[in-house]
Amino acid sequence: MEKKTEQWSTRLGFILSSAGAAVGLGAIWKFPYMTGINGGGAFFFIFILFTVLIGLPLLIAEFVIGRGAQKEAVSAYQKLAPKKSIFSFIGHWGVIGAFILMSFYSVVGGWVLIYSLMSVPGMLITNGTDYAALFDTITGNPPLTVAGLAAFVLINSFVISNGIQNGIEKYNKVLMPLLFIFFIIIVARALTFEGAMEGIRFFLQPDFSQLNGENILYALGQAFFSLAVGISVMVTYSSYLAKDVSLTKSAVSVSVMNIMVSLLAGLAIFPIVFAFGLEPAEGPGLLFIVLPEAFSQMPFGELFLSLFLFLFLFAILTSSFSMLEIITSSVNEKVKASRNTIAWVAGLAVFIFGIPAALSSNVLADFHIFGKTAFDASDFLVSNIMLPGGCLLIALFVGFKMNRTLVEQEFHAGNQFGNGMFLVWYQILRWLAPVMIIIVFLYSIRDILKI
Repeated sequence: MEKKTEQWSTRLGFILSSAGAAVGLGAIWKFPYMTGINGGGAFFFIFILFTVLIGLPLLIAEFVIGRGAQKEAVSAYQKLAPKKSIFSFIGHWGVIGAFILMSFYSVVGGWVLIYSLMSVPGMLITNGTDYAALFDTITGNPPLTVAGLAAFVLINSFVISNGIQNGIEKYNKVLMPLLFIFFIIIVARALTFEGAMEGIRFFLQPDFSQLNGENILYALGQAFFSLAVGISVMVTYSSYLAKDVSLTKSAVSVSVMNIMVSLLAGLAIFPIVFAFGLEPAEGPGLLFIVLPEAFSQMPFGELFLSLFLFLFLFAILTSSFSMLEIITSSVNEKVKASRNTIAWVAGLAVFIFGIPAALSSNVLADFHIFGKTAFDASDFLVSNIMLPGGCLLIALFVGFKMNRTLVEQEFHAGNQFGNGMFLVWYQILRWLAPVMIIIVFLYSIRDILKI
C-alpha cells in the first residue's frame, strides 16, 4: 500500500519553506565574502544574471519533477526516468549530496549557535577582544564544536520529525518573516554610519574592469549554491504541492526572495565594513571576525550583533531543514518505520558523519584529503562537484528524457503563460544551462587535477 503523502497547507507556506531552503549559508555567509573577494558590484550583477538565466530555469525543472511525480527525490526519478538509466539514480545523488552537505553545514550551524548564545549575556563584545583569536578558540575546542554540532542537528531532527505542516511549514512561517525583520533593522543601522556610502558603492556600483573569467565562474557557482539546486531538495519540497499552484510563479518568488536576501546581506555588511575601515575581502571569517569587531565599535553593538547572529541562525536552520527532509522522506518511502524514528536516526547519522568536519580545526587539523581538511573536502565535493553535477543531470533529464507532455502540463498549470515562455525555458534547459554547468564543473575539478 502506497504511503499517504503530506501537502503544504498553503502556497505561502511552500514559498517561504522553499525560500528558506535556498536562503542560508549561501546567501548570508558565502555570498558576502565571495562578493568581497571578487570585485563587489560587478560580481553581484553577474550573480543576479546567472540566478535569472540559469538558476531559475533549474529551480523550475526541480519543481516540475517533484510535482510531476508526486514523490520524494529518489522515488520521483525512479518513476519518471527510463529504468536502469543514469537518470533514475539522480535522486540517490541528491540524497548523498544533501547528507554530506548537512554534515559540514551543521558544523557552521553549531558555531553560529554558540556565538548566538554567547551574545545574549554580552560575552562576545568586550574591551580588547581579539576576534580572530576568539574564533580560533571556539573552533579549536573539540568538546565545544562537537556539542554545537549536536545541538544544531538536534533542533533539525525535532522539526523534521513533526512533518511538513506541523514541522517545516510551521517553523518557516515564523523564522522567515523574523529573518527579514531582523535584516531590515540591521540594514537601517548600518546605513547610519559615516562612510557607509562607500560600502554601498562597492556593493552596488559595478566596476566590470574587476571581473575576469574566474570571477564569472564563481558567480555561476554561487547562483547554484544559493538557490539550493542540484541535490533535488526542491524536488522533494514540490512533491508536497497541490496541482493548482503555479510552479513558475512560485519559482520566481523563491528566486526574488533569494536575491533580496543577498541584497540585504550586502547592504547590512559592506556599509559596516567600510565605515570602520575593515577589509571586505576577508573571506569566510567575515561574519565571525570582521563583523564582531565592527559591532564592538558602535553604540548598542552587542544588541545588534546578537540580532545579526540570530538572523544568521534562522537562515541556516530554514536551509538545513530541507537537507534533513530529503534524507528523511527518501528513507521513509522505502522503510517500514515512522517519520519520527527516521528523522532522529537520520539526524544521528548526520551528527556522526559531521564529527570529522567539526574536528577539522583542532584534533584533525593535520588530517587531509587531496590536500584539504575534512571540512574543506566536504565543502569542495558538494559545492564544486555534486551541485553542478546534479544540475547537469537534472537539466538533461527534463530537457531530453522526461515525458514532454508532462513537463508542459506542470509548467503551464496554474498560470497564463503562453507556449513561447515554455519554449524559451525549455531551450535554456536543454542547451544553455548544460554548457554553462560543464564549464563550471571542468573549472572546479581543475583544482583537484592541478591543471
